[in-house]
Amino acid sequence: MPEATFPGDWSVDAEGSTPPFEQLRARVLEQVTSGELPAGFRLPPVRSLAEQLGLAANTVARAYKELEADGIVETHGRGGTLVSAQGDAAHRAAQHAATEYAAKTRSLGLPSDQALALVEAALRA
Repeated sequence: MPEATFPGDWSVDAEGSTPPFEQLRARVLEQVTSGELPAGFRLPPVRSLAEQLGLAANTVARAYKELEADGIVETHGRGGTLVSAQGDAAHRAAQHAATEYAAKTRSLGLPSDQALALVEAALRA
């Protein structure tokens, strides 16, 4: 599974009117909804992300707990916090298949562009 490197700019405005935990929660939700963070993506550990963003660990933990309560992420103890599959049953099954395909192509050493080309060809067939 991919882990711990969020795409894009990850910063929190400590002086902003929106609390830091809510900024973090909203950012994760935005990236899950857009597909930038796919099902199975492993979020950074609470302490690691807190340090990276200059936040208290409790702030990050609160954001993760709220995301878990909303079904956006799942916490698996030492297994970490993972993005949950979203949508209806068909969408969740497709997300699961895509995650497995990505893991398999990575293990085979296939570059992403080639793996995507294979999927596009299969969808056209």
